[in-house]
Amino acid sequence: MPEPTPTKLVRRAFVKRLLRRALAAIALVSLVYGLAAAVYATRTIYKVKMNYAVVLERLNGERMAVTDVGWHVRLPFFTRIEQEVTLMNQRLFLGGTVEPMRIISKENVALWTSAVLTFRIRDLRTWAIENKDAMSILQGDYDAIVKDILQAKEVNRLISDRESIKEEIFTALASRPINTGGPTLAQKYGIEVVSFVLKETHFGEKLVEATEEKKRRELIAEAENYAADQEASRIRKLYAAYLESIQALQQGLGRPDGATDRALLEFLTQQKWASAYEKNQSGQNTVVIQNTQSAPALTLPPGPVPTGESHGATAHP
Repeated sequence: MPEPTPTKLVRRAFVKRLLRRALAAIALVSLVYGLAAAVYATRTIYKVKMNYAVVLERLNGERMAVTDVGWHVRLPFFTRIEQEVTLMNQRLFLGGTVEPMRIISKENVALWTSAVLTFRIRDLRTWAIENKDAMSILQGDYDAIVKDILQAKEVNRLISDRESIKEEIFTALASRPINTGGPTLAQKYGIEVVSFVLKETHFGEKLVEATEEKKRRELIAEAENYAADQEASRIRKLYAAYLESIQALQQGLGRPDGATDRALLEFLTQQKWASAYEKNQSGQNTVVIQNTQSAPALTLPPGPVPTGESHGATAHP
């Protein structure tokens, strides 16, 4: 068997050396990448972005906020990143969802409303160090304040006076203590209330129908009450006029001693029935005249006389 030439040996040695170097380079790159990945995963070197902050917890239990923008290094195993907090404007929806929330008005009428609060963290120590799960606690206080104000209002104000109610809620969120003598939201959480918006307030479909029916019944009741008032007023006027006529008649028939001239009153009564008889002679056979203790005789005018006959009518007591 012929031995390989020196050229072939050189070539083989070069290829082997090249492969070893390639494998060494790959191993080095893998090691560097693994170390970088480990550092990144453990966040031994971490970055604080603009309008963000990082809360670190040290081995001794001390917690501190890092707000300087840029790269930072921490000791692994002796410190850990507890949380990253945004310092930009944040939104908080009523009930924790964008969907409308059910509330009960002052008249025990159910409505659906949605609202959003915009706030910004001003005191990172108060927000992240003095409160555990500050967002969840803030959600509860925010919902309670808004519901307390909304549910103390009448339905018509909740629908038609949204502007003033919105401003009232904003003032309460920004400056009113959560409880009497207690802290405000800003003091408790280290935040600034930027804005508050009532997105919508409406009835459910069934409540709309019930409200329209209620309004219809109220209109009917008002119309009936108005008619009853008018009738009562008419009766009062008639009674007053009747009373005045009686008083005038008594004064006209009265005597100086206050007594009534009974004979004259009886005469006027007889004259009234006589006048009625004159107006209603046709088809009338009997005339009833009010009897008195000493009624004078009254001769009534004759009625219609049939052909060939003549009759007279005389009334006696």
